[in-house]
Amino acid sequence: MPKTIVRWAMLAGLALVAAMPARGAEGAYEINVILPLSGNSAFLGKTEQQGLLLQEKLINDTGGIHGRLVHFAIRDDESSPQVAVQLTNDVIAKNPPLLLGSSLTSMCNAMAPLVQNGPVMYCFSPGIHPPPGSFVYTANVSTLDLAHALVRFFRLKGWTRLALMTSSDATGQDADRGLASVLALPENHDVTVVEHAHFNPADISVAAQLATVKAANPQAFIAWTTGSPVATVFRAIQQVGLDVPVGTTSGNMTHAEMTQFAAFLPKELYFPNAEWPVGDDPRVTLDPAVAAKQKAFYAAYAAASSSPDEGAGLSWDPTSVLVDALRALPATVTAAQLNAHLQKLQRQPGVNGIYDYVKTPQRGLDLEDTIVTRWNAKTGRWEPVAKPTGVPLG
Repeated sequence: MPKTIVRWAMLAGLALVAAMPARGAEGAYEINVILPLSGNSAFLGKTEQQGLLLQEKLINDTGGIHGRLVHFAIRDDESSPQVAVQLTNDVIAKNPPLLLGSSLTSMCNAMAPLVQNGPVMYCFSPGIHPPPGSFVYTANVSTLDLAHALVRFFRLKGWTRLALMTSSDATGQDADRGLASVLALPENHDVTVVEHAHFNPADISVAAQLATVKAANPQAFIAWTTGSPVATVFRAIQQVGLDVPVGTTSGNMTHAEMTQFAAFLPKELYFPNAEWPVGDDPRVTLDPAVAAKQKAFYAAYAAASSSPDEGAGLSWDPTSVLVDALRALPATVTAAQLNAHLQKLQRQPGVNGIYDYVKTPQRGLDLEDTIVTRWNAKTGRWEPVAKPTGVPLG
């Protein structure tokens, strides 16, 4: 049976188990989660759901929270900011201390103003930039650091004539700002943007824009959009015969996308991301505490006959950080108490690096935790090609 079918069958089984009453479900500790399980971001939302269900079992096998079993109450925002807002208001009405999700910049930006006084909201998108001290936190390294590492990697590989393509939605607008900031750094003075194209995520073809990109003769191409719209870009790359290295956002690092888009994936496809893909790769040195976290992370997936992808990387650490905090704080913890705890948290190991919320408020990670990977279809893995900060491996 193909691996993809096994993976989705396993996910369906986990979802069925999650829908059934848990042991002592009456006293379960419910953690609210908002994810895009349908719509154009479902690739990411479903893999995050898988990670949360695996983590739910792991948390409960190790004592739950204050002796209570944990249950992730996962709701589908349908990849819609409007639905995400409605669901967030429903959660706020329950007055819980925390909320996990959603997965994309547009959804999280819509949700964030609603939680100015709590609950603590941990967004799974790196594309938002919450103000220090707020109740909003964001997963992974920032999109600015992701762009910084990718451009540095390309430049040090000698690919200094770049073409860019970004979507017109919140994800693309954030990328425009981040890429402009990175390209303005002194270290990138010899990098030239030969073409910067834009497109609407609803477009069914971008072949015309890609023909213009190809005519500009770039040495590498960055396509920054997430989910099904990136398939439109990848198809156009193949249609116009643009044969150069391609970089894209880590939000596209899902096994479902790599499988479904296999026929038209670029030959050289690079992803900047945090440290979770390192695993047992001896070429990248990890902090021992991070290596231990990754060992347990990969073991949890192996036990489920699966393998992690970016959705797991985005959701795993925020969940671990919050569960550890809830275990350390009183059972009656408020959103304000949880937020105060996180604001001071340092040296917290995760699969993506060492979290320091004093150094990097609301996020915990920075450029020092950012690597670059390349998709290897033969191994089915994203293999590191750069050390932290984006310096190519020797």
